[in-house]
Amino acid sequence: MEDLKNEVFIEILDGILENPYIGIILVDTLGRISKVNKTYLEILGLKEEDVLNKHILEVTPHSRLPEVLRTRGVHLADYWPVNGHDTIVFRMPLYKDEKLIGAMGQSLVLGAAGAKILSKKLKELERELTVYKDVVSCIYSSKYCFNNIVGEDETIRNVKSIAQRASNTGSTVLIMGESGTGKELFANAIHQASPRKDRPFVRVNCAALPDNLLESELFGYEEGAFTGARKGGKLGKFEIANHGTIFLDEIGDMPLAMQAKLLIVLQEREVERVGGTKPIRVDVQVIAATNRNLEEMMKKGTFREDLYYRLNVVTLNVPSLRKRPRDIYLLINYLLPKLNQRLHTQVENVSEEALQLLCSYDWPGNVRELENLLERAINLADLNQDSCLTPEFFPSLSRTVLRPVPSIEPISVKSVDNLGEAVGKLEEETIRRVLQNTYNNKAQTAKILGLNKSVLYRKLRKYNLISDY
Repeated sequence: MEDLKNEVFIEILDGILENPYIGIILVDTLGRISKVNKTYLEILGLKEEDVLNKHILEVTPHSRLPEVLRTRGVHLADYWPVNGHDTIVFRMPLYKDEKLIGAMGQSLVLGAAGAKILSKKLKELERELTVYKDVVSCIYSSKYCFNNIVGEDETIRNVKSIAQRASNTGSTVLIMGESGTGKELFANAIHQASPRKDRPFVRVNCAALPDNLLESELFGYEEGAFTGARKGGKLGKFEIANHGTIFLDEIGDMPLAMQAKLLIVLQEREVERVGGTKPIRVDVQVIAATNRNLEEMMKKGTFREDLYYRLNVVTLNVPSLRKRPRDIYLLINYLLPKLNQRLHTQVENVSEEALQLLCSYDWPGNVRELENLLERAINLADLNQDSCLTPEFFPSLSRTVLRPVPSIEPISVKSVDNLGEAVGKLEEETIRRVLQNTYNNKAQTAKILGLNKSVLYRKLRKYNLISDY
C-alpha cells in the first residue's frame, strides 16, 4: 500500500515537472542547481548539462533564490521577465524534517498582457490581505504598558521587575492575585514590552465561555465539524495569536476536560481544530491568570497538577491594595486626571478627611474598586458643582468600620509634579512617629510598618533618622 502511494506521488510530481506552462528550478543550500525542468530550460534557452550543479547566479545573475536561502522567506507573485519571457515567479525555501535543504523557484509562463493582469490582481489581493492584517492587529492589540502600573511599594516593584524579565524570555507566565489587582494590566504590559509587541495579543476569558464552546473558541474548527459550523471553518484563538501572545484569563475556571487538551498544546506547541485531522504548529507566549487558589484546587482534584506545573514557569503574585496602602495616594493622583478627562469634569482635589477615609478602607475590590468609587464620587461632586472630593461623596465608605491611619495632607492633581516629594515626606513622618511610639525599637517599628528590617534601616539612612534616634 505504501509503495502504491509513493508511485502515485512520483507520477504527480513528474506531471508537475513536465507542465509546459510552469518553469521549475531547485537549488541546494549552497545555491547550486540540483533540478530544472524542460519548460525553464526553454525559458533560459539552455540545455540541462549547461545548468546542473552550477551556482544559480552563474545561470541567472539576477536570481533572488540566494536571498530565499538566506532569509528563508517566501516570495509570492513577482512579475519577472526572463530572457524575453514574461513570467510570474514564486520562490520558497524547502525543508525536510524541519531542516532547510534548498529553495525552489516556479515561473508561470504567460503572454505579456496576461502576466501583467495576473500580477495586478495578485498585488490587489496582497493589499487587501495587508488591510485585514492591520484590522486583526487593531482588534487584538495590548492596551497598557508597564508605565500604566502605578506603585512605589516594594512588593509591586518586585512583581514589575519579574514581569519585565519575563517579557524578554517568552516563558509561560502565571499571574495570581485577588480580583481587581491588575492581572490583565500585567499581561498587557508583558506583551507590550516583548519582541512580540507588533503581533496579536489575544485575550480569552475562560469563565465567560460555555464548556461546549471553549474548545472551538481556543482551537477553531473545520467546515462541517458540527451542526451550524461556519462554511470554511474558523480560526481558533491560538492560531490568531500565532507569533504573538495569548492571555488565558480566569484559568482556574477552565473545565477539567479542556485542561487536558490545553496541557497537550503547551507541551507540543500544536493545536488541532475540532473536526480536524492534522496538527497545526503555533508559536505563542502563554500568559494565564486567576484569582483562585490553584494549589487548593489541585488537592480537591478540580485543577490538574501537571497543567499547574506547566503554567507555573514564571509566577507573578500581584499584591492586594490593602498590602500597599501608601500606593493609594499615587493611584488617586494617577486616576483623577484620567477620570476627569473621560467624564469631562474638573474635580481636582481630595480633602484630607476623604483621604483618611480612602486610606483606612480594606479595598476588597482592590484598584478596580478604587477607580469605581472615585468615578462615582467625581460624578456626585460635579453634580454638586464642587471641585474637591470630600467624605460626603463616598457614602458607602462612610458607613464602613475603618482602621486608623496617620494624618496626611490633601492631595491635589495640580501638584502631581511634586508627588515623589510629598510621598517621601509622608513616609518620613510616619516612620518618625512609629519610632517615637516604640521608643526607638527598630524591630517593633519594622513589624508595625510591615517592612523588612534591612528595608527599614535603608529608609532611616535615607531620611537621616538614625542619628535622631
